[in-house]
Parts: sequence; C-alpha cells; structure tokens
Amino acid sequence: MAVYRKRRHALLAYLLFAPFCVLLFVFRLIPFVNSIRMIFYKWDILGTPKYIGLGNFTRMMSDKVFWSSLWHTVYFVILTVPPIVVLSFLIALLINSRISFKGFLRSAFYLPYTLTISVVCLTWQMLYNPYFGLIGRMMKAVGLQPINWLADPVWAMPAIVITTVWWTIGFCIVLYLAGLQQIPASYYEAAELDGANGFQRMFYITIPLLKRVHVLVLVTQIIASLQIFGQVYIMTGGGPAGRTRTLMQYVYEQGFRYFRMGYAQAMAFVLFLVMLVFAYLQLRLMMTSAKEELI
Repeated sequence: MAVYRKRRHALLAYLLFAPFCVLLFVFRLIPFVNSIRMIFYKWDILGTPKYIGLGNFTRMMSDKVFWSSLWHTVYFVILTVPPIVVLSFLIALLINSRISFKGFLRSAFYLPYTLTISVVCLTWQMLYNPYFGLIGRMMKAVGLQPINWLADPVWAMPAIVITTVWWTIGFCIVLYLAGLQQIPASYYEAAELDGANGFQRMFYITIPLLKRVHVLVLVTQIIASLQIFGQVYIMTGGGPAGRTRTLMQYVYEQGFRYFRMGYAQAMAFVLFLVMLVFAYLQLRLMMTSAKEELI
C-alpha cells in the first residue's frame, strides 16, 4: 500500500511538472538550439539560410565596429561595477546603523529600481540638457560652463554610467542589507569586549562574513552590465560618433536593422560565452565560500 501511494505521489508530481517542461522546451530550449545552429548560416530572415561554416566568426575578427563595441561594453563594465559594489555596501552599512529615518532612506534608495528604463532615461536626459537641465543650471550657478553630456564623446559614457548606477544601486543595497542582518550581534559584542574598534570590527567581522554577498553582487553586476542596451539605445542611440555603441546594440543593429541574423547571432554567442565564464566563476566562488563556512 505504501509503495502504491509513493508511486501515485510521484506520478502526480510529474503531471504537475509536465506543463512547465513543455513550455521550457518550446520557448527556451528549441530557440536556444536553433540560435546556436544559426551562427553557421547567412540569413536575412526572408530568404533561405545559407551555410557558411565559420564565416560569421571570420568576419567578426576583421570587423572594427565589433571590436569597438566590445571595448565600449568592457569600458561600461569598468566604470559601472566598482562604484555600484562600493557605494551599495557603504549605503547599506549606513542604513543598517543606528540612525533616524531608516525607512525613508531604504525607500529613497530602492525606489529608482522600480522605475521602467524609459522613465529613468527620459528623466536623466532632461537633467543632462545643457540649456534647461538641472545639472547645467547648477554648473552655471557655481560659474562653470555647462556640458552637453550626451553629445560629448568624452562625457556621454560617464553620463550613462551615472544614470545606471542611480537606477540599479537599490537592488544591491537590499542584498547587502539582507547580508548584514544575518550577522549575529553577539560577534560585535564579543569584539567590543575584546577592545576591537570600529575599523577592526569592519575588516575582521563584517567584510569577511559578507563574502558571499560580495561575490553575488560583483558577478551579477558584471553580467548585467555586459548586457547594457536600453540606456544607450534611448539616451544616445550609440552616439556621438559611435562612442557609446555597445555590443548588444551592435547585435540589435545587425540583426533587426540590416537583417544579418547569422552574424548577429554569432556576436551574441560570443557575449553568451563571456557571461557563461562569469556565471561559472560565481558558482565556484559561492561553493568555496560555503565550504569555508562549514569548516
């Protein structure tokens, strides 16, 4: 009887799980496999795909726009990830301390993350406007010449970085707050009894015990920054003179503007491999950290 009930429960579990498997297979696995196959073809959507072997990758190696777009993507990651990790950690420490208006500060920092990308980008476009934007007026008030942020080849990417940091930092603050609240207060009390100052408690208790959160925030932000598209597309369209064109935007242009689907898919596959490496590193670091905590 027990064996019969066990089989019945297993069958019910498979039946409940089946719709998800079907949807995953139809809308995820089949498109993924087909996209991998397409990197070996030349296809303009309307015609018949033509097999060209590694032709898309050969073209990629000699495509200057591809390499400049890849560099702009890496440049964006370099400018974005360090301030997000450091600032979110420091702000989480501030909010987690014994200060007033904790609830207000938490809401103020997290609220931008709930906004849509179009709202965020259009708002910052107005702020960056050199004629009537708030930033330009503040610069005039202190005697500085306003900068045409989004049209300047030097300042366009930093302007997008500032927008991205303001928009996404709230999520990382929440992760750090969750990690800080998991650290037992007894650790700090014991350290105070031993005469440890605030600096020592920070570097010998807080930072080491947040190692898994550091890894999670760092790797997820790198992966998210590698996929930068919306901010660039809305705020600068890749300009001025292609100085903010990222790899995702170049993939979009090749695929949906010039209908070079095979070539676009090959570039997307390269980006996928890069993100796969960071995802593997995250998994390895998280597993190592978990083992160290068990020792």
